[in-house]
Amino acid sequence: MPGIIVQPNESFEEAYRKFKKQVDRNLIVTEARARRFYEPPTERRKKEKLKARKKMLRRIWMLRRLEARM
Repeated sequence: MPGIIVQPNESFEEAYRKFKKQVDRNLIVTEARARRFYEPPTERRKKEKLKARKKMLRRIWMLRRLEARM
């Protein structure tokens, strides 16, 4: 869990900015949104399969683009 130690000479805005940066780095908001609603295992598998397909197609596209330059 993110947390910061506020220095005596630090303003609220600076401390808040540091805290927000830590939250963003730890992907807490993204995780909370993902867990907001129950997702059945079949839906999760479908999403992972789509994600893998997109990743593969992106790699193929990049390889073809690279070959075209040569």
